[in-house]
Amino acid sequence: MITRITVHLAIALDALRRRWQQLAAEPQRGSTPEQTALIALLVVMAITVVGIISAKVVSAANGISLP
Repeated sequence: MITRITVHLAIALDALRRRWQQLAAEPQRGSTPEQTALIALLVVMAITVVGIISAKVVSAANGISLP
């Protein structure tokens, strides 16, 4: 069964793929696709770091015992 999220994800990926092809086809754009990939990688890394830090903070807060 296809859910709405799956449909939206497929549409977003298709739009991203088409945009990537457009950017790669324009020679005057230089290294825009590479910069886009690098920025996307940095965003994913930042989200991961925030998730790890928040998990550690929550774990530490749960470990505090109050009298």
